[in-house]
Amino acid sequence: MPDRGGGPTGPRMRVGRPSRRVRTLLMTLGVLAVLGMAFTMFAGFWTDWLWYRSVKYSSVFTTTLSTKIGLFFVFGLLMALAVGFNIWLAHRLRPPLSAMSMEQQSLDRYRMGIAPYKKWLLLSITALVGLIAGASASSQWRTWLMWVNGVPFHQKDPQFHLDVSFYAFDLPWYRFLLGFGFAATILSLIAAALTHYLYGGLRVTSPGARATAAATGHLSVLLGVFVALKAVAYWLDRYGLAVKSSDFKATDNWTGLRYVDANAYLPAKTILFCIAVICALLFFATLWRRTWQLPVIGFGLMVLSAILIGGLYPAIVQKFQVQPNEQAKEAPYVQKNLKATREAYGIDDTQVSEYTGTSTTQDKSTLRDDVSKTASIRVLDPNIVSPTFQQLQQMRKYYAFPTNLDVDRYNQNGTDQDTVIGLRELNLAGVDKQNWINNHFRYTHGYGVVAAKGTTADAEGRPLFTESDLPSKGDLGSYQQRVYYGEKTTTYSIVGGPQKEIDYSDDNGEKTTSYQGKSGVNLSNPLNRAAYAVAFGEPQILYSGAIGDGSRILYNRTPKDRVEAVAPWLTIDGDAYPAVVDGRIQWIVDAYTTTNGYPYASRTTLGDTTADSLTAANDNRAVVAQQNQVNYIRNSVKATVDAYSGEVKLYQWDTQDPVLKTWMKAFPHTVESKSDISPSLMAHLRYPQDLFKVQRELLSRYHVKDAQTFLSGSEVWQVPDDPTNKSGDAVPPYYLSMKMPDQQAQAFSLTTTFTPNGRDNLSAFMAVDSEAGTQDYGKIRILKLPTSTTVDGPKQVQSQFNSEQNIAESIRLLRGGDSEVEYGNLLTVPLDGGLLYVEPVYVRGGGLKYPLLRKILVTYGGNTAFEDTLDQALDKVFGAESTTPRPPDSGTKPPPSTGNATVQQALQDAQKAFDAGQDALKKGDWEAYGKAQKDLQDALQRAEDAQAAGKGSGGAGSSGGSGDKASSSPSSTPSSRPSSTPTGSAGPTAGAGADG
Repeated sequence: MPDRGGGPTGPRMRVGRPSRRVRTLLMTLGVLAVLGMAFTMFAGFWTDWLWYRSVKYSSVFTTTLSTKIGLFFVFGLLMALAVGFNIWLAHRLRPPLSAMSMEQQSLDRYRMGIAPYKKWLLLSITALVGLIAGASASSQWRTWLMWVNGVPFHQKDPQFHLDVSFYAFDLPWYRFLLGFGFAATILSLIAAALTHYLYGGLRVTSPGARATAAATGHLSVLLGVFVALKAVAYWLDRYGLAVKSSDFKATDNWTGLRYVDANAYLPAKTILFCIAVICALLFFATLWRRTWQLPVIGFGLMVLSAILIGGLYPAIVQKFQVQPNEQAKEAPYVQKNLKATREAYGIDDTQVSEYTGTSTTQDKSTLRDDVSKTASIRVLDPNIVSPTFQQLQQMRKYYAFPTNLDVDRYNQNGTDQDTVIGLRELNLAGVDKQNWINNHFRYTHGYGVVAAKGTTADAEGRPLFTESDLPSKGDLGSYQQRVYYGEKTTTYSIVGGPQKEIDYSDDNGEKTTSYQGKSGVNLSNPLNRAAYAVAFGEPQILYSGAIGDGSRILYNRTPKDRVEAVAPWLTIDGDAYPAVVDGRIQWIVDAYTTTNGYPYASRTTLGDTTADSLTAANDNRAVVAQQNQVNYIRNSVKATVDAYSGEVKLYQWDTQDPVLKTWMKAFPHTVESKSDISPSLMAHLRYPQDLFKVQRELLSRYHVKDAQTFLSGSEVWQVPDDPTNKSGDAVPPYYLSMKMPDQQAQAFSLTTTFTPNGRDNLSAFMAVDSEAGTQDYGKIRILKLPTSTTVDGPKQVQSQFNSEQNIAESIRLLRGGDSEVEYGNLLTVPLDGGLLYVEPVYVRGGGLKYPLLRKILVTYGGNTAFEDTLDQALDKVFGAESTTPRPPDSGTKPPPSTGNATVQQALQDAQKAFDAGQDALKKGDWEAYGKAQKDLQDALQRAEDAQAAGKGSGGAGSSGGSGDKASSSPSSTPSSRPSSTPTGSAGPTAGAGADG
C-alpha cells in the first residue's frame, strides 16, 4: 500500500500539483493581459469606424487610415532595409580574424557574445528603426495627399516662374523625402561604422591603416550619398527662398526673396550645389582610388564654401550694398510681397476711399433722418445679454445659454431684422441629482430657440423677444426644437432605448420623450457595447439594463468637433452659430483651407491674429490649437450640423480655391456643390469673424499698394484695444446692418476700426458685406481718414463719455448701492462724412442677477448725449427730432392720422394694407402677405414724404431699423415667416423704434 503519511512520495505530489496550477494561472493571466491590450486597441479603432459610418463619412476614415498605414509600411520598410542592408554588408566585408589587431582581438568577447543572436539582433535593430520611421512617415499623410492630388493655382511666382502649387503641394513632400533620405543615410552610416569597428574593418588606436579597403569603400559610398543629398538640399533651398520666413521692417514673418536673397543667397546656393555634386563624386571615386584624401579635401572645401559663400558673402552684401540705400534696393521685392500677400489673404480687391471724418450738412433734421436709412443700430449687445436671456428664459436649471450669443437676421414684415439669438442648451451642472443615469440617459438635450430684436428693448430695458418661452413660440414658426447637438453638449448620451428622456417641463409637470433620430451608434450589438465600455472607460455600458433595443450612443456632439472629425483637413472658425432653417435648427460652421507655402506672402499665426477681448473671456470663441502659421487662407467651406440629428453637411463655398479642389480629389463625395445650398440656408450665411480678423490684421499694413510708403512705415495702423473694458485686448468686430457711402441700401455687415500705430485717434473704418448670395458679398470697404486732421477713435470717445461731467454724474448714480454698470458694444457708423458712435449702457444691480439696458451713449460731430432711449439721444445730439414715421410692429396698428389730408389718406391705405396682411397671415397665404407688406411700405413712404414736419411716434422714436433694406431671405421659409401670433411690445422701447 502507498505511504499516506509523511513519506517522500506524498509530500512531492502535494508540492508538484500547486506548481502546475501556478504555471497554468500565470499563463492564463498572460494570455488574458495580451487579449485585453489587443481588445483595447481594437475598441478605439472599432468605435472610430462605427462613428464615421454613423455620420456617413466612412470614406474619410478609410482614406485617412489606409494612407497612414501605407506610409507606415512603405517608409518603415525602406528604413529597415537601408539600415539592415548596410549592417549585413559591413558584416560581409569584415576582414579575416588573422588580420585583426590586438585592439580588435580585445573585442572578441563582444563578438562571441552576440554571435548566437546575430540574426535576432539584426532583425530587432531593423524593426526598431523601421517602426520609428514608419510612425514618423504616417504623420505626413496630409503632405502625401496634397502632393498626389494637387491641382494648379494657375498663378506663378515672380522669381522662378513656377506655379504656386509647386510651393504649396510639391515642395513640402520633397522636403520630407529629403529629410527621410538624410535620416536613412546617417543611421546606415552609424550602423555600418559600428559593425566595421566591431569586426575589425575600422581601427582607432592600433598602428597602421585605420580602415580596410572594403570598409573605406563602403563608408565612402554612404558619405557620398549624404553629400549628394546635401546637393539636392542646396537646390531645393533655392526655391525655398520664395517661402522663407524672416523679419523685415515692421513686418514679422515676411516671406519671399529680398535683395540679399536674390543677389547673394540664390547664387550662393547654386555654387554650393555644384561643389556638393563634385564632392559627392569624389567620395564615390574612393571605390577605385581607395584613399580618403581627395574626398576629405573636397568636403572641407564644401564646408568652407558654405561659411564664406553662404554666410559671409550675403552679410557683406547686406551691409555694404543694401543698408546704405535700403528703400531703393528693397522696393521691387517689397512690391512683390505686397501683391502676393494681398492675393493670398483675399484682400487684393479691397476698396479704400478717402473719408473726411466731418459732416458738412447744415440741416440737422436731414442728418437725424439719415440715421435710420444708414444703419439699424443694434443696442442689444449679444456679448452682455446672455445672463438676461438666462434669467428670463432659462426656465429650468438644467438649461443654459452660451456666454456670447449670436447675431443673425430674420425677415419680419418684409425686411430683415438684426436678431440676437441663442439656444436653450443642456446644462448638466444644473441637474440636482448627479448620477450616471441622469447624466447620460434622462437629461440628454436642450430645448428651443430664444431670439430678440437687436434694435429694441422694452421699457424696463429687457430684450424684446421674438421667440421665447418653453416650448419656444414666436416669429420663427414651427420647427424641431430639441437640441441634441450644441456648443455646451460635451458629454455622451444614450438615447432611444427603454429609458425615457426628460423632454421639457411646463405647468403640468415633466414631459418625456424618446429619441427618434438615426444619429449615433446602435448599442444593441454586444460587441459595440463592449467596445464603448472600454473606449469610454465605463463598464456599466456593457451590462446596464437601461440599454436595450434601439439604444444609441451620441458623442462628438459640439458642431466644431463634428466638422473637424469629418473634415480633418479644414481649419474651423471659432464661432459656430445657430439658425432656424426649413423647420430645423442648424448650426452653421465656417471652415477654412490654408497653406503656408504661398510664395512671397507674409505669414500670420491664426491663434494670435484671431484673439480679441471676447476670445480672452471665452475660450469657446477662439480658434483653439491653431498656433500654426499660414500665409494663404480661404473661407472655402460652409458646414451645417443639424441640432437634432447631428447630420453634417459640407458645402463648397469658394469654387475657385485650388486647396479645396485638392482635398476634394483626396476625399471625393464629401463636399457638396455650392448650388445645393438652399435659399433659406443662404439667407443665414454670413461673413466669418475669424477670417475678417485675419484680414483686418493684414490690412493694418497691407492697405497700401506702394512699396515706398510701406517701407517708410508712415501708414501703419493698428486694431485698437476694446475701450469698453480694461482687458487690453483688441476690440472685436461687430455685425451690423448698415450701408457704406457708396451703397444704395443697408447690408448685413461686419465692421471694425483702425487707429494709427501708437496713437488713439481714428485712422480708418472697415466693413465687409456679409449678405451671402449677393453680388457684393465679401467686398471689403475701407474709409480712410485724413492724416492732416484728427478724428476721435474708440478709446477717445469712451474717455469723452467717462469724463463729461453730466454723464459721469449719471454713471455714478447708476452705480448707487450694489449696482454695476456694463458698457455694451461701441458701434461706429459712417454718416454723411462724419462718424456716429453709439454705445448701450447696462446696469446690473438692485437684487437682479442680470443686466438691463438703461442708457444710450451717442456722439457725433463733437456733440454727446446720454439718454434713456436711442431716439432721445439722437434727438439731443442732432438738435432735431426725426420726421420719419414709425412703421407698425406686428400686432399693432399704424400710427394715427394727422390733420394733413395727404398723410391721412396714406395712413388709411397703410391701415388697409396692414389688415390685408393680417388676413393673409391667418390664411397662410404668403404671396398675399408679401404683397400687403409692399403696399404697407409704399403707403408709409408716401406719408413720410408728405409730412414735412412732425414727431416720431412712441417713447423711443426711430433707430433706423431695417425698413430701407429689401429682404434678401425668402419669406416662405419657416425661418423667415412672421408668426400669426405676435409677441407684442412691452411698452416704449429703450432701443430702436423701427421694429420692422
